[in-house]
Amino acid sequence: MTVAVQQEDLQLLSRTLQEQFLAEVPSGEFFQIKCAVNKDELMILAQHPVSVKADTEQIFAVLEEALQSLPPYRDQKVQCFLRITSEKLPYAKRSLVMKGHGQPKNPVFGKENQDQENLLDEEPESLSSSSLVFPPHYSDPDDAVAQEEDVFDPLAGTPDLLTTPPKRSLNPILLSALVGITVLGGAGGYFMTRPCVMSMCQELQAAQKLNTQFRQLISRAKSTNELTTVQQQLETTSAALVIIPGWSSYHQQAEELKTSLSGQAQRINQVTKALQAASAAEEKMQTPANNQAELQARQQLWRQAITPLEAISPNNDLYRLVQPKLLKYRIQLQNINQQILAQEKWQKKLVDAKGVASVANKWETTAKTLQDWQKLQSTWQVVVNALNVIPPSSPASSEAQQLLLEYRPKLARARDRVTIEQLAGKSYQQLLIIASQAKAYEQKQEWQAAVIYWQQAVQTAKQISNNSLYYNQAQSLIAPYSASLQQAQEKLQLNNSWQQTRADLNKTCNSELKICTFTVDDKGIMVKITPEYEQVLQTNTPQSNTEDAESAVGVANHWQRLQEALTIISQNANLPLFIYNSQDQVIYMQTPGG
Repeated sequence: MTVAVQQEDLQLLSRTLQEQFLAEVPSGEFFQIKCAVNKDELMILAQHPVSVKADTEQIFAVLEEALQSLPPYRDQKVQCFLRITSEKLPYAKRSLVMKGHGQPKNPVFGKENQDQENLLDEEPESLSSSSLVFPPHYSDPDDAVAQEEDVFDPLAGTPDLLTTPPKRSLNPILLSALVGITVLGGAGGYFMTRPCVMSMCQELQAAQKLNTQFRQLISRAKSTNELTTVQQQLETTSAALVIIPGWSSYHQQAEELKTSLSGQAQRINQVTKALQAASAAEEKMQTPANNQAELQARQQLWRQAITPLEAISPNNDLYRLVQPKLLKYRIQLQNINQQILAQEKWQKKLVDAKGVASVANKWETTAKTLQDWQKLQSTWQVVVNALNVIPPSSPASSEAQQLLLEYRPKLARARDRVTIEQLAGKSYQQLLIIASQAKAYEQKQEWQAAVIYWQQAVQTAKQISNNSLYYNQAQSLIAPYSASLQQAQEKLQLNNSWQQTRADLNKTCNSELKICTFTVDDKGIMVKITPEYEQVLQTNTPQSNTEDAESAVGVANHWQRLQEALTIISQNANLPLFIYNSQDQVIYMQTPGG
């Protein structure tokens, strides 16, 4: 559709320019116009036989003025070329930059084309960015020598849109030969007395008068109804000429008039049908098109309006009447063509969005990982964005809005799922880190910290969403983490109960001389005699000396009280007591109740 519409626009432009040449360029009927698009740039070629002398400045001015009157080609750069019909390469070129409405009509020439009127006397140069080379100076195309066989032709390969100029018809010669008729009497006398045989008849006179006044009648017609009235007059007057017999001296003249009047009536009929089609198209264009079919129907109406009018040649009396309308109708058709191209673009975007949505619907049923949901979210976002840009004026807008009602919730669900999975994944990783820290505090027997971290680990596992892919993994950790929490709490409780035991031990083991060190755990109380106290015990054994004996008794009594004090502390803590010497040998042991 896109290529077909572009070719139609180029054909319309070629015909319009051809008609402009017929009206304004001397020997314009010998020129042929070709329009093409090369690399998104409009190119116009005018060619003529070698026998026709062309005023390049006038030709380029006619092309520029015609393009300036066509809104679709304003603000557009156009390359114009002149060449001899039998030659491959142009001999003159001009770049025109059309200005918008209200700007001067003078073309803005490319830098390389300033002061350029004819390339016959200039050196070859490159056109645009292509390697088009003009042949050197020649006045006759037979003298031109091709520089290379593969020289670039700017219009090579484009569809052949050359228009054939309408032939100028000649006015009919209304002559009749007088035929001598020998009347032999009887029946011959009857034929001689019939109307329009020997004398002028009213029907022929009426036909001649109408044929003479036709141009004036056409110029006065301002509406389709008035044209129809003229058409009916032509048909009625033409039909009345049937009464003229074939042997009448006026028969040939009547036949020529009948042919002329019938042809004029037929052409008026073509014009009225074209005007009716245009009127129907204009009426439809009062309201926006709801779909592509309506645009194509309007396009067809404009084509039905244009085609009959294009058949009216410049030498026809109807030409001046239809030519302004033809230009207007062509512009309307080009506008419709542009709308169709735009709507095809939006329709394609709608179809593409539906295709992507179909893929997203399939992915939605198989998404498992966070990456799957992120991909699904991104895909739905592409679909929604594509539908959002379809303008309300497009026939595709209605369906796009309906699809958005369906697709936006899907995008929201995918976005929410991505958020859930991201939060769940983050929480699960935090859960593992917290549990690892709780275990580290257990190893250091820091039970208070261990209890706090195990509590956080259990709570985090319970908070992971049941819609998340991490839910089952987190649930499987709740039981072991809860057990570790309970164990840590028990340890903490024991540890708290041993605070008094440690205080008593600390008081017992420390005096002026450090007597012992200790540890307390669930295995019991481990007391170790310091080397200093052990040396006191060894050096104060009983001697003969009374003073030494008293000292030894004192040390023995101290050792005995130490044992008794440690035994009481172990019984209060309900823990076994182990006393070690400095060499880690058990020298005393007491179990609860022992």
